Amino acid sequence: MADTRQRLIDGAIETLRERGITGTSARTIAATAGVNQALVFYHFGSVPELLKQACLAATEARVGPFLTRMDQVGSLRELLDLGRGLHAEERAAGNVTVLAQVLAGAQADPALAETTSAALHLWIDALERTLDRLLSGSPVAEPADVPGLARLVAAAFIGLELFEGADPAGARAALDALERLALLTEVIDDLGPVARRALRAKLRGLSA
Repeated sequence: MADTRQRLIDGAIETLRERGITGTSARTIAATAGVNQALVFYHFGSVPELLKQACLAATEARVGPFLTRMDQVGSLRELLDLGRGLHAEERAAGNVTVLAQVLAGAQADPALAETTSAALHLWIDALERTLDRLLSGSPVAEPADVPGLARLVAAAFIGLELFEGADPAGARAALDALERLALLTEVIDDLGPVARRALRAKLRGLSA
């Protein structure tokens, strides 16, 4: 029973990858999973419910192995390097295609949009914890707004994953720009105490 549910979840992801959101149905998912399409409704009630659970399950499976690695990074540049590696792995596995299809479907389906948001927050919450740790004590922590920054980083990487298909060189240039920003943060953190206090005062004035 559990094996059939997992086959359907895996089949839903593979069908999205191969056929896109418009080609994903109980029939095509069941064919990919190698089961009777009636089992889609027996286990999940509907195709949208199966897609919701598949989206969350697939994201949890991807986030899990990266949590320990996020805990081990010691700088923003190391975090960016980890992000580059993840980006390459996701594209090679075809998961960027799945993400694009789920995001497209979410535009017209509020329930899928809610699930997609919940799946994205698995990444965002992990990013927020990591950024909060890395920026602790830094002059840029307060004006950067760590929760907002985590969402910005997640949105940037989603955009880059989709953007790379049209302009690979432009995507690489964007990642290089992020690396320069990470380096700038390290330079700021290396300032002496007087310069750091002056910078904090200046940044508070800009955000007031």
